[in-house]
Amino acid sequence: MTTPAASLTEQLAQRLQRPVDAAARQRAALLLVDWLGCALAALRYPLAAQLRSVVQVQSFGPAAALGVGGRCVNDALLINGALGNVLEMDDVHRGAILHPGPVVIPVALAAAQAENADGIALLDAVVRGYEATIRVGRALGRGHYRYWHPTSTAGAFGAAAAGASILRLPADALADALGNAGSRTGGLWQMRHEPVPTKSLHNAEAARSGWLAAQLALAGMRGPRRILEGEQGLFAATAPDAVPEQVVADEADWLIHSTSLKPWPACRHAHPAIDAMREALGGLAEADIAQITRIEVHTYAEALRFCDRPRPSTELEAKFSLQHALASIFVHGRPQLDHYTAESCSDEDVAQWRERVHLTEDTACSERFPAHYGATLVLHLADGRQREAARIDAWGDPECPMSTDDVIAKAMALAQWGGVSAGLAQSLFGQVQALADGGSLDALNTMLARVA
Repeated sequence: MTTPAASLTEQLAQRLQRPVDAAARQRAALLLVDWLGCALAALRYPLAAQLRSVVQVQSFGPAAALGVGGRCVNDALLINGALGNVLEMDDVHRGAILHPGPVVIPVALAAAQAENADGIALLDAVVRGYEATIRVGRALGRGHYRYWHPTSTAGAFGAAAAGASILRLPADALADALGNAGSRTGGLWQMRHEPVPTKSLHNAEAARSGWLAAQLALAGMRGPRRILEGEQGLFAATAPDAVPEQVVADEADWLIHSTSLKPWPACRHAHPAIDAMREALGGLAEADIAQITRIEVHTYAEALRFCDRPRPSTELEAKFSLQHALASIFVHGRPQLDHYTAESCSDEDVAQWRERVHLTEDTACSERFPAHYGATLVLHLADGRQREAARIDAWGDPECPMSTDDVIAKAMALAQWGGVSAGLAQSLFGQVQALADGGSLDALNTMLARVA
């Protein structure tokens, strides 16, 4: 009798069992700082109040926005799972074309609180959750990305892995959790064409379904082991150009190290052009800038599909508008959060610059995507001169990393945007960084409770 080959989820579960090293924990702590800044900034938006009201009705008690644990884990995952993505400044993995942090970190944090785990267990869960999310995400392929939201699709696997890490599930139970999480995953991009916050809901639901799958596996519930490669599995149903071997390909290190961070408050597809614009304008006199008549952007097809919005009217549309991102630099300089408000969309000076931005596909950029997100920018001046700058990678990518100080500065600005005092934010982020060296999760939980 022939023994059937191990399924992809079984092989993935085995890979996730290996010990997490100190360097990966340090990276997890930095990404936790980044996520926390994004989530704190989102507290000023209507979605935070809407989610809190739903939680309060369901639980018959007050709802905290962050740091909810114990018997309120699902409440925490609904709120925290949604908030990290609201500002479009969450981390991103290029090859997988998704954002691991907004789904994985809320599960790791809430599960660690509920299970009275320590800070090291929390960071290990983050590392394993990122690993599962990225491995599944990169295997889904660009055909899946055309209609499906990979952060939600692959994120459910990462949420299950993070929860299973906290629960210390063995490999066979983890494979069951991955199977059940995958059987319910997904999220359609149609919400991108309408002024709705549904993308954030996708993330919250991925977090909640992954945590449920981990709990069910702990209770002994089996899951479909071939949910990825099976004849009616995820790849067959949603991923016409899936690359199954990417789920279990050998890697030199944990994939959390290959995650990019976002310095600018816009869709990641806009970042290479923003960087090229800032480079092209460097050293250009104000008199020369006034002569610019045309701005050409040559970039990859997906950037155009998501971010070709010449006349945005809302904050969300502004974040997904290459034209607005570049025009705002001419009027305001270094990109800031308040350059992407609804009011900024109606700024006449910004609108005039938007009309000068012209987008075209660069086939070389398209061929490099998603391994690299690139753009070439050409400024045309009235006297016939041209200024050109090109980026293969964006600031925040592993090839052009943000320093720890850069990440902390970003998180501080985000927290204060959300109404958190500089002193509290600094203490929070310091406590998060200390987790990798054995810092107290209880101390962090106490500070998180002050944000609620």
